[in-house]
Amino acid sequence: MSFFGFGPSADIDIVLDGQDTRKTAEIKTEDGKKERHFLYYDGETVAGKVNITMKKAGSKMEHQGIKIEFIGQIELYYDRGNHHEFTSLVKELARPGEITGNTTFGFEFQQVEKPYESYTGANVRLRYFLRVTIVKRLSDTVKEQDIIVHTLSQYPEMNSSIKMEVGIEDCLHIEFEYNKSKYHLKDVIVGKIYFLLVRIKIKHMEIQIIKRESTGTGPNTYNENETIAKYEIMDGAPVRGESIPIRLFLSGYELTPTMRDINKKFSVRYYLNLVLVDEEERRYFKQQEITIFRRADKARRAVAGEKKQTHHSMQHHKEAAPPPSLKPSEENSDSQ
Repeated sequence: MSFFGFGPSADIDIVLDGQDTRKTAEIKTEDGKKERHFLYYDGETVAGKVNITMKKAGSKMEHQGIKIEFIGQIELYYDRGNHHEFTSLVKELARPGEITGNTTFGFEFQQVEKPYESYTGANVRLRYFLRVTIVKRLSDTVKEQDIIVHTLSQYPEMNSSIKMEVGIEDCLHIEFEYNKSKYHLKDVIVGKIYFLLVRIKIKHMEIQIIKRESTGTGPNTYNENETIAKYEIMDGAPVRGESIPIRLFLSGYELTPTMRDINKKFSVRYYLNLVLVDEEERRYFKQQEITIFRRADKARRAVAGEKKQTHHSMQHHKEAAPPPSLKPSEENSDSQ
């Protein structure tokens, strides 16, 4: 195209306000690589400048208008032809005319609503980007620049523990307890497993964090499971009355917040999967959904002292707790 003179006669550069001080964040691309972009939150203004630089000094460029868009869109990989836009704002930078030299335009999208977190998964991508278009008769000149959006959640006031009794009739009976049902991305999962009845030869036990990405709706829903973490918590055969502690740090794993029914297109959920393997390599497991959320830095500082105190009292509770009763648990009991 450029050989015949039809290629872009100008370069477009988008410069965001406050780039020197704004935080950046990483996100995976479709091919598994990582990209780093500037980080924004819901309600933040997105502003900056668009620089148009002519490729040849003294040249000029006719155009049918110049515009900048702020777009939030969801792309489902099995439906690549359709981009589902949930946010679309447009500002006109210049009316049809002629550019005779290097030009700069300012832009501002005030207090933009960014309802969802940026996400790249196995079958779906949610992205936010700025797109500048110089409209021309033959082929438009377009420049896109991605930004990353994080959504913050308040530390939940009601955060009940998970306690469940599971087993196989007359063979195995265990009770597991996790300290919370909601965890922030840098949290620690603390728990304990009690063996109430052991009549099978268990070889080892592990706990897994499983991410389940669901795309589509109804009968066309497709689930993609990924094991994010696998952590062995016991090696060898337990005896009745034994208890195994769990302490799993989340900060070492690539997690996102839990996402439920995002724009009626996809969901991302997390599960703790307790797996027991016997000497004949049979696997017994029990999954429990947990909620993962992103906590604001201010909230982290505010609850730092309170969290330390909770941790101390929990240690005391674990040491002082009497052996678990063999009576049926009042919590949900399930066998698998």
